[in-house]
Amino acid sequence: MMPRQRNGEELEDSKGALSISVKNLVKRFGSLTAVDGISFSVKEGEIFGLLGPNGAGKTTTISILATITNLTSGSARIYDKDVARDKDEARKLIGIVFQDPSLDDELTGRENLDFHARLYGIKGKEKRDAIDKVLRLVELDDKANRQVKTYSGGMKRRLEIARGFIHNPKVLFLDEPTIGLDPQTRRKIWDYIVALNRKERITILLTTHYMEEADAICDRIAIIDHGRIIKMDTAERLKDSLGGDMISIGSGDPKALAALIKRRRLPGSLKERDGTLEITTKNGSQAIPKIIEMAKDAGIGVDSVTLNRPTLEDVFINLTGKAIREEGASDADKLKSFRVRR
Repeated sequence: MMPRQRNGEELEDSKGALSISVKNLVKRFGSLTAVDGISFSVKEGEIFGLLGPNGAGKTTTISILATITNLTSGSARIYDKDVARDKDEARKLIGIVFQDPSLDDELTGRENLDFHARLYGIKGKEKRDAIDKVLRLVELDDKANRQVKTYSGGMKRRLEIARGFIHNPKVLFLDEPTIGLDPQTRRKIWDYIVALNRKERITILLTTHYMEEADAICDRIAIIDHGRIIKMDTAERLKDSLGGDMISIGSGDPKALAALIKRRRLPGSLKERDGTLEITTKNGSQAIPKIIEMAKDAGIGVDSVTLNRPTLEDVFINLTGKAIREEGASDADKLKSFRVRR
């Protein structure tokens, strides 16, 4: 699956409604601050990602927006509904897929959807049509009458996404939607999420600690750590903030090659390290042929060339000084720990 190509300026300039608006949001559990004054907004029809390690505050943020957890201070709105004061109205606008499985394994896929539709007051032909629609969307229509306990992990996750969408919400929250799945199944789930967004124009807010997941499907990303948003932008702009691609050139005379590149004033920065010339520049794939041709004309030998494009992992390391933590306590685990200490 190719990364999302929507232009960030298009999102910023869009006059569409704000689906989600969060201002100075704080959530404390006693002495524990899980969310520490974050602010962001999500436009209608956008896929927005909260990217960060376990325990960063992602799940707590979604729980507040979904009216499951009360905020400590600040404000959060789903369209024009305040999640603290207008809970019932806000709930009508949202769907949610929890991080932990919540299906009834003894029921069939269709029965799980039927039960959920009844909770939302969907009846008769409207209910049957809604169930058929979401089953087709996640390609489970041929497995609908099998008990969920016979489903694979990926099939269960797809059914949960279908269930979260059955009442046609305007905003869908996905909390770590592919956690625990193998890479191939995860990519299929990404396809279903993007298809849902494109076909239904539904706003999606997802949490993840998978860098490639955020890069592949999100229009914009907020990097969150220790309850604070440390950077927010499109994936491409976040990666571009590091200065561009990294070209490593092995040469018998790296000093002469560096001097040549400086004289020709190629855009970017360069440094020599252990006999290798490292060049940071935008559009590295276009710069490499020019550099090789220059070196050949000057009689400077080039032994090897490698091109490395910045990743969101590189961005996270640059911002925090450490790699993203996949281990560690989740928000829910931290809350349980706090309750035990109390």
